[in-house]
Amino acid sequence: MSDAPSDTAGRHPGPLDDLLVIDLSRVLAGPYATMVLSDLGARVIKVENPAGGDDSRQIGPFKEGESAYFASINRGKQSIALDLKAPADRAVFEALLARADVLVENYRPGVMARLGYGWPALHLRYPRLIYAAASGFGQTGPDAHKAAYDMVVQAMGGIMSVTGWPGGAPTRVGTSIGDITAGLFTVIGILSALHDRARTGSGQFVDVAMLDGQIAILENAVARYAVSGVAPGPLGARHPSITPFAAYACQGGHIVIAAGNDALFAALAAALDMPVLLTDPRFASNAARSAHAEELAALLEARLAEAPPAVWLPRLEAAGVPCGPLQNVAEALAHPQVRARNMVIETAFPSGAPLIAAGNPVKLSGHHDPASRPPAPALDGDRAAILKELGLKELGL
Repeated sequence: MSDAPSDTAGRHPGPLDDLLVIDLSRVLAGPYATMVLSDLGARVIKVENPAGGDDSRQIGPFKEGESAYFASINRGKQSIALDLKAPADRAVFEALLARADVLVENYRPGVMARLGYGWPALHLRYPRLIYAAASGFGQTGPDAHKAAYDMVVQAMGGIMSVTGWPGGAPTRVGTSIGDITAGLFTVIGILSALHDRARTGSGQFVDVAMLDGQIAILENAVARYAVSGVAPGPLGARHPSITPFAAYACQGGHIVIAAGNDALFAALAAALDMPVLLTDPRFASNAARSAHAEELAALLEARLAEAPPAVWLPRLEAAGVPCGPLQNVAEALAHPQVRARNMVIETAFPSGAPLIAAGNPVKLSGHHDPASRPPAPALDGDRAAILKELGLKELGL
């Protein structure tokens, strides 16, 4: 690997702790990718715009003037502010590239080339560098030049057309799945390129489009369209091809029941003391149950209305039926299983004020999964240390 600067800034060791990642990205898709790399041990240096830094520093929610959005996604990184049009700052940037393993950016295609830092130029100068670009529409195609945010690709990629309730208003998925999916695919591309570099000695260009990511995760919707020729629509909280597989009302709330095969349906009928379900021809197979999903839901909910989730969930679990409570965010973060898996970690704002955030879902047997992560950086907060490491202090920057 490259001769990365040795500063650890409180980072914990991980499988990628010999990697230096230069992060030119902002807001979410790119920073989410570099957050994952950082959680896995990589050193990530954010190169930010001197005029305000990453846009997400100005995105709420805020606590005492600091963005929790920025702090949660950029935990454990370092920051240096560079104007890539200024000769002195370009010299710093190029000194970082000379040591880097990975460069991540999410500008529109063409921006980096106009700065003199397009893939062909960088590959010639730094042949082992892996260059990852996460953009709205990718580097090719008629829309490559267009800007995109999460909402745009959710709409264009078909996700919103299968989200929500039939006849309802267009509904955005409740998290930024367009950005996050692109960030995860960017990580996969980077790790694939690193593996390839170990064999060939050469870096390569990783091109990830947010819109491509939305198409890639349509899964069952694509299969249904391929077979029927009809574009599927929203179905609310139920699965389009498996029944019962939905959220069902009961006394005082909802529970999710996922009886994915005939044996589980039989177990469900027994647990609910509803043997009639097993002799009704409408429910004799998964295909039949899916064709009569509404009728089955009405029968199930009539029975479930007799007791609250606290009664039904233990009974269903004892019968081996996959099920779960319908939780809000606070309840999910407090759940014993989530806590046991270290999925709520401690980090901090740039000022050092404490903050909780979602943990790293990748658990590795050979590496500790720490319960805390270093804070997000102040804008340009690591400039002096980085310049000293690079031997550029004499430039007076």
